[in-house]
Order: sequence, then C-alpha cells, then structure tokens
Amino acid sequence: MARKRAKAKKLKIARKRTSSARAIWKGTIDFGLVNIPIGLHSAETAGGLDFALLDKRDFSHVRYRRVNENTGREVPWNEIVKGYEYQKGEYVALSDDDFARANVEATQSISITDFVDAAEISLIYYDKPYYLEPLKNGHRAYALLREVLSKKQKVGIAKVVIHTREHLAALFADGPVLVLNLLRFHDELRDPATLDLPKVGSKNARISGPEIKMAEQLVDAMASKWNPEKYRDEYREDIMKIVEQKVESGKTKVVESAKPSARAPQRGKVIDIMHLLRQSVKQAGKKHEPARR
Repeated sequence: MARKRAKAKKLKIARKRTSSARAIWKGTIDFGLVNIPIGLHSAETAGGLDFALLDKRDFSHVRYRRVNENTGREVPWNEIVKGYEYQKGEYVALSDDDFARANVEATQSISITDFVDAAEISLIYYDKPYYLEPLKNGHRAYALLREVLSKKQKVGIAKVVIHTREHLAALFADGPVLVLNLLRFHDELRDPATLDLPKVGSKNARISGPEIKMAEQLVDAMASKWNPEKYRDEYREDIMKIVEQKVESGKTKVVESAKPSARAPQRGKVIDIMHLLRQSVKQAGKKHEPARR
C-alpha cells in the first residue's frame, strides 16, 4: 500500500519545462539593412494530458500504422515523401530541398515589412507564440530592436517560413524577450457575415437602458488587474486527481461506466436578464469584499 501511495505522489501535477538549449530554427531578423542572428524557441510548455490508446481486454497498446492503401503493407518513414495533388489521383513529389529552394532567403529569415500599433491587430489573428534568442554577435542589435519596439509601442509585421510553410507573424517586445507570434492570414478566417448575429444598435436586440447600466455595473464589479498566474487548467487537475485516486485504490484497470450527466439547461426559454444581472452583481460584490477578521 505504501508503494502505491508513493507512486501516486509521483503522479502529482508538474508542468514540463522545455529546454532552451536547442533552437527549433535559426536565422536572422531582418529590418531595413539590419540583420540580427537569432534562435527560435517555442514559448509553450507541454501542459496537456497525454493518453495512450489501449485494448481494454488486455490493456495492450493500440498503435497507429502507416499503411499503403493499395497493398495494405506498413510503410517505413524513410520511404514516405510529400506529394501535392495537381489533379485527381495525380501527385507531384516534393523533397525538403524543394521546399528550401522555393525561397532560400525566406527559410532563413524573419523579414519585417511594416511596424504597426499593437492595438490595431485584432486578437482573432494571433495563433502561436515563439521566443527569440540572440545568437553570437547579435545581442546589441537585439537589445536595440527590443528597446525601440517597447518605447514606440509598435509591433513588427513579418514573414517567416516554419515547417515548410510561410507564416505571417507579429514581432513584439515582452519585457526582456522578443516574441514572434504567428498570425493567421486574413483569408484563413471565415467571414462571420453568414452568422445570425444581432446588428450593433439594432432595435431587434431590444436591449434597454437599465439593462446596459446593470451590465456595466457587473463588468465594473468583476474588473481586476491581468494576472496570468491566477488561472489554472482546473479540468486537467481534476483528471489527475482521478488518476491518483485510481492508483491509490488499485483500480487502475477498472473501466467504469459513464454516469448520467446533469440535466442540460433548457433552450429557447424566456430569461429575465435584469434578474440575472442583479444576482450576478451581488455575487461579484461578495467575492471582492475584504475578509472579516
């Protein structure tokens, strides 16, 4: 039993830290005639949950196989190539050298084309963040670009090729580090015009003055300073607690049947918005009340 408890303790949640020793990509930041040698590092940690697929009859691993659809035989990685379908069923094979030859300079540089105000970029465009680290002889120019971006509150708009694909990106200063955040191209976003949305200022929405004021009170009551460390992946933590409980109880191979879920809220029901807003303001006020001594 003691061994099981010790094993369960080892399962306690711990964020994996990514090593900064090896860069994903090395190249330069180019703006004007200035070139800054940098290394690209992922800004994300492996904080997700990794699950193995198992056969519940004997808990053996269920593995993915790369299979030739004509022969049914497994294909080793060194025999797999990328192919572009130029017409139905016909492909052009492309190698890593082909991708590099498409634009040699683009594959080795982050080319800044414009500087814009950060507030002008809608949050919907942001996709994936990377840290930029200066390489040998690049520290002075790196610091210069970082200080200028910070002082002018500007973001550099750039093009960069990562994993055989060209990306639009935003380069900005975040404290001591320069961050490259990949952006979605405009044509990658769906047009929301096809959605059934209430028009701004539309009478059909039938929002009253008192409702707006009460909603503003709720926003004010819930206002706080941005503190990213305040937020946690609570769902992941709950899953890990269940894992620990199963290990401690010795039920590691018990597949429990799903329990009936809580009743879903009724849709289409007329809601008294003002009543809900008042109750929400009261609850928010209680959360911000100073603790009694």
